[in-house]
Amino acid sequence: MSNSYENYKPKWQERFSFFDQHGGPGRSEHQQALKALPLGRRLTVHLNFVSLLFWPIHFLVLGLWRAMLSLLGIAILLGTLVAILGLPEVVSRGLGMAVSVLAAMSVNYLYYLKQVRGQNGWNPFAALKKSA
Repeated sequence: MSNSYENYKPKWQERFSFFDQHGGPGRSEHQQALKALPLGRRLTVHLNFVSLLFWPIHFLVLGLWRAMLSLLGIAILLGTLVAILGLPEVVSRGLGMAVSVLAAMSVNYLYYLKQVRGQNGWNPFAALKKSA
């Protein structure tokens, strides 16, 4: 577990350094430090636009297949419930967008946990809980 990230692209270096300094998204220190950043840097740390559009593929490319399978299972379950309950298509689309936004907000910290801390679990919500 090294604090040297020169083998990573600059965006990942910035994200990893931020997580090292301020912890994960569930911590109040993280939230305060994130609010202090300019909008562009805040978006770089907090959101991943590739995952917003292509989250299953992006998770696989990053080696986060466990979290991807869990999130995909949740998405399929939600879609099935919408179909069984006969809810309007707008509900299905809204839930799909919510899953994509959740993936985009989680992937940076999940990748940090995998690469830096050696944690590659099934929980796609690890980025949202209180962390060290």
